[in-house]
Amino acid sequence: METYQSSSNVLFILLGAIMVLAMHAGFAFLEVGTVRKKNQVNALVKILSDFGVSTVAYFFVGYSIAYGVNFFSGVETLMEKNGFELTKFFFLLTFAAAIPAIISGGIAERAKFNPQLIATFMLVGFVYPFFEGIAWNQAFGVQAWLKASFGAEFHDFAGSVVVHAMGGWIALPAVLLLGARHGRYNKDGRISAHPPSSIPFLALGAWILTVGWFGFNVMSAQTLDKISGLVALNSLMAMVGGTLVALVAGKNDPGFLHNGPLAGLVAVCAGSDLMHPIGALVVGGVAGGLFVMMFTLVQNRWKIDDVLGVWPLHGMCGAWGGIAAGIFGSKALGGAGGIAFMPQLIMTAMAIAVALIGGALVYGTLKATMGLRLDQDEEFEGADLSIHRITATPEREPNW
Repeated sequence: METYQSSSNVLFILLGAIMVLAMHAGFAFLEVGTVRKKNQVNALVKILSDFGVSTVAYFFVGYSIAYGVNFFSGVETLMEKNGFELTKFFFLLTFAAAIPAIISGGIAERAKFNPQLIATFMLVGFVYPFFEGIAWNQAFGVQAWLKASFGAEFHDFAGSVVVHAMGGWIALPAVLLLGARHGRYNKDGRISAHPPSSIPFLALGAWILTVGWFGFNVMSAQTLDKISGLVALNSLMAMVGGTLVALVAGKNDPGFLHNGPLAGLVAVCAGSDLMHPIGALVVGGVAGGLFVMMFTLVQNRWKIDDVLGVWPLHGMCGAWGGIAAGIFGSKALGGAGGIAFMPQLIMTAMAIAVALIGGALVYGTLKATMGLRLDQDEEFEGADLSIHRITATPEREPNW
């Protein structure tokens, strides 16, 4: 029976890992559809390259920092419990690799290639697992202190804060240090629109992410005995809430609409195992509206050129999700309870601080030593030709 149970858990978490791995295709096509045609190849190459670097960084450094586990032992040891620890690593790696995939969308169209690969190694190897260990592995006694002080630990079932808020807030200093794309904001105050190159690709990316997210959330149980249909239903309700509010708030704009379900799903990760489905619908709806409002503010009023809106989507909606778990997870609002508001607030703030400091250190050092962005001619030519020497289409098209 024990062998059957462990092998079932291996298959369960393996399927989750495969679904989240597929989400990286979603990140790729969301970026491909949003950037201009001269940067589509770069979007595809970045996501796959970042995943490769993330795997090496997390295998040799990050996983050990987060969980105190390394793989420098014999195969017999690694194969205990049907190799469950190995498939668990694969699953958690796909989460870790989401950090550079998130950042990629913010720095699109003007970032150098090699410095970003170095940043990926540092972030996935050191910055992300530092907070991951605190939140998910009792590192430094922070969770124990929260429980002693407030009666409950910080709760983040599937990574609203640990993955999404971290990724979005790390991206913010990168975007600020890079500066806006040339021609995006004119000196006379006018804003030059850079419309998406392909709404179908953008929509495809959003759909792949949305489908994969049910592996991201449901399989965060990690073992079959902890699986919960509530997580699946809450994910669905939050997705729908984000979609409908973004449709209305975004005034039928397809870019806002297709980011709406992602905003809802980002926000519901943390409390998806605790909330009532109606609460999840509200949390997702708030996230959809928050994304539309913040994206508009960031781009048009604050003139921060975050190409895919990764700070509003992952940073802000992820932070909202962490705090919302402490509100809608309470029994007073139909939740399962066992959660407190202050630990959610404190740890969300801590994640933001770690992300901002880590992101500023990594990207600030790279800017000072190697430079972060393409020169003006390379940017005008496009990252596809400047970096990869090939365009996404056989001929140069005038409508860049």
